[in-house]
Amino acid sequence: MINEETLHKVSEQLRQAMITSSEKPPGMDWSKRPGSSEICCNPEEFGDHSVVDFSRFIVVHGAGSFGHFQASKSSVHKGQLNKPLVKAGFVATRISVTTLTLEIIRALAREGIPSVGISPFSCGWFTRERQVSSADLSSVAKAIDSGFTPVLHGDAVLDEILGCTILSGDVIISHLAAYSKPEYVVFLTDVHGVYDRPPTEPDAILLKEIAVSEDGSWSVLKPKLQNSIELTVAAHDTTGGMQTKISEAAMIAKLGIDVYIVKAATSHSLRALTGDLRRDIPDDWLGTVVRSSR
Repeated sequence: MINEETLHKVSEQLRQAMITSSEKPPGMDWSKRPGSSEICCNPEEFGDHSVVDFSRFIVVHGAGSFGHFQASKSSVHKGQLNKPLVKAGFVATRISVTTLTLEIIRALAREGIPSVGISPFSCGWFTRERQVSSADLSSVAKAIDSGFTPVLHGDAVLDEILGCTILSGDVIISHLAAYSKPEYVVFLTDVHGVYDRPPTEPDAILLKEIAVSEDGSWSVLKPKLQNSIELTVAAHDTTGGMQTKISEAAMIAKLGIDVYIVKAATSHSLRALTGDLRRDIPDDWLGTVVRSSR
C-alpha cells in the first residue's frame, strides 16, 4: 500500500525545492477520479504560469512493497527467463512498479511539477551479470531539456548473461549521476540515515558523515565509533537494501558529488532537497552525508 501522506509530503517538498516562487502552480493531474465522470482542468489557471522557473531534478524511486515481493517469490533477480515462473514474475514485477510510478507521477503533477515517467526496460537499459551494460539516456536528456522532470524507477530488465534481473533504483541513480553530474544527490528513506546496526535496536548510532576514498573504500568520520558496523537487508529485498545504497552513494561521492541519506517527509529531508546542506551540515540535522575525502 502507498503511504499517501508521505507521498504527498515528499511531492510538496520537491516542489519547494524545484520552484523558486512561493505560489503553487496549477496541478497537472487531469485524471478521472473514481466515481466521477468529470475531468478537473481549468485552462485559465495556466495563464500566468507559462514561465515558471523550475530547478532541474531527476526523480528515481525503488519498488518498495510493490515490486520486491513479486521479484523475490519468482526469483527474477536470479535470471533463467526460460522458466515459466520467472517469466510470470518478470511481468508481475513490471506491472507493480509501473503502477507505483504512475501514482508518484500523479502526486508530483498535483503539485504542479511537469513530471514524465521513463521506464528503464522500455528505454534500452540492459545489464550483464546484474551490472549495467548499456543505457539509453537520450530520453532523460531530452525530457530535461524540454522542461520536464523525468521519473525513473527500479525495474525488471533483460540481462545478457542471466536472461533477466532486477535493476535497483540505487544503481540507476549512480549511473545517472555519472552521466549528468548533479550538484548533489538525495536518498529518501524510511529511517533518518545510515546506522551502525539495525536502527530498531536501542543502541543504534546514526552515522552523520561518511568519507569515501579514491579507491571506493569508505570510513565513518562522525561520530567516532568503537565497534564494527552491521548492515542488514530485508528478506524480500532483491536489490541489497542499505548495503547497495551505501555502495552506490560511495560511487557517486567519488565523482565529487555529495550524497545525503535522510528520512523522507521530514524537515531534514527538505533541507537536503533544497540544497541548504551544501555549505555546511548543521549539528541539528538528522541524516547521513556521504562525500569524497579529497
